[in-house]
Amino acid sequence: MRVVADVSSGIHLNLGWVDYLMIVVYFAVVIGIGFVARSQVRTSMDFFLSGRRMPAWITGLAFVAANLGATEIIGMAANGAQIGMSTLHYYLIGAVPAMVFLGLVMMPFYYGSKVRSVPEFMLRRFGKAPHAVNSIAFAVSNVLIAGINLYAMAIIIEAMLGWSLWIAILVSAGFVLVYITLGGLSSAIYNEVLQFFVILAGLIPLTIVGLHRVGGWSGLEDSFAKTDPLHLSAWKGTGIGDVTNPIGANWLAIVLGLGFVLSFGYWTTNFTEVQRAFSAKNMSAARRTPLIAAFPKLFIPFIVVIPGLIAAAVIGDQFADPSSGLTYNDAIPKLMQMYLPTGVLGVAVTGLLASFMAGMAANVSSFNTVFTYDIWQRYIKPKMPDAHYLKVGRWVTVVGVVVGIGTAFIAARAENIMTYMQTLFSFFNAPLFAVFIIGLLWKRMTTQAALWSYLAGIAAPTIVWIAYLNDDSLFGSATAETMYGAIISFVTVVVVAGIITPFTKPRDVSELGGLVYGVGKVDVRAGAVASDTAWYRSPALLGTVALVLCVALYLPFL
Repeated sequence: MRVVADVSSGIHLNLGWVDYLMIVVYFAVVIGIGFVARSQVRTSMDFFLSGRRMPAWITGLAFVAANLGATEIIGMAANGAQIGMSTLHYYLIGAVPAMVFLGLVMMPFYYGSKVRSVPEFMLRRFGKAPHAVNSIAFAVSNVLIAGINLYAMAIIIEAMLGWSLWIAILVSAGFVLVYITLGGLSSAIYNEVLQFFVILAGLIPLTIVGLHRVGGWSGLEDSFAKTDPLHLSAWKGTGIGDVTNPIGANWLAIVLGLGFVLSFGYWTTNFTEVQRAFSAKNMSAARRTPLIAAFPKLFIPFIVVIPGLIAAAVIGDQFADPSSGLTYNDAIPKLMQMYLPTGVLGVAVTGLLASFMAGMAANVSSFNTVFTYDIWQRYIKPKMPDAHYLKVGRWVTVVGVVVGIGTAFIAARAENIMTYMQTLFSFFNAPLFAVFIIGLLWKRMTTQAALWSYLAGIAAPTIVWIAYLNDDSLFGSATAETMYGAIISFVTVVVVAGIITPFTKPRDVSELGGLVYGVGKVDVRAGAVASDTAWYRSPALLGTVALVLCVALYLPFL
């Protein structure tokens, strides 16, 4: 039997003075960290890449915390409520393998080439035209994603204080703007480490209390046994020709679309994430950054997806009922309203606010880096004093936040912000990964091939998405559309690059050292100290253990 609860229309969190005190103290600490980090900022490299002096454990926690934004907390809980344990795919096949690949394969090329951003690697490998397109595309996608995090943060403030959405968005943006403008990436990273632990402190009690209220895991199983037996399975109903799973995609689309193209595109070429590894103190620390992050990433679904399942069991079909005033995005806030007492509620609200700030801060700090270095310095004001670029970086931070306020209202129109996010990934990350991986493995690939295949790779999933909007019977669901769109994008890049390359002139091999696999050597021990060579810090060992755990965690949900 499905669990029934009191679910009055809308959400309002009744916080006590203790709850508000926790929130005030947290925000005071956040701003304080910004002022402390400001004292370390003397150059543009300090502001944008923390002077490349961060240890691996800090960059590793910041790496995973930067991803613990709106899409992770609100979006993945919404997916848990809507499609159940199929959401595990976004973590186990859709994240960790790509994080391992980044640490073992991609980071030696990124860090070894001393580039300051992912678009700058595109410049080194293919030249100005692909670089310009990549820089602009990244800037556009990042402010759109920043809007998602800002909108989700505003949902909580709106529920907590009863403020209108636009006021909540402005207040949320103001706090992020202050501490990023003050301390740059260092401020973001230090706060992300703090936010990581605050997020855990907020979500763990919610999960425990929620499970207790529904009778534990067996209660969830009983709840879904008669109504939706596939809700607690990750792989059932994914057969080719027999697609009955909630995602609406077969196993091949899940493996290739999500597990390969979308996942590798996001985790290996998305500068919002990779920037944390760029700030590491040496090559060893840079390689271990995503590998360290992979371990908490493996277990985060148990405090994000499970609350979504609990919400689905408790609230039933009211998420899909417009008259209820609830959407799947409200899963976490609604559980907080229903289950958490004063004191614990303050911790949970603070954790949610921390997650949104971490996500938006990551977007803004990477946006200002790419705009300043890859657009302003490269094409608008080259050869200016370093102080000029530091000043521009701070002003661009303001611009990024202001534009993010506008895109928050676009995100507000999405029923499921995770699906909206995946759509953006299929547009921007999938084709970029295809260009990168081909260019990394094929030294013959040319500038013209990179440019036109990249543009075609952006256009292809856009056309697929428009077609789906006009006829939603083309794919099993909006989520499935993003996977098929990503596959089509990747194949488009491969085909167009394969056609154009033979008819265009390649760069001299002598110019590709350290940029193409097998051309030149990359020193993976650059800057290493004695402690970096300890057996338990071996990137190969860390990566292997993470992949084994991926398989093990899938087994109970086959």
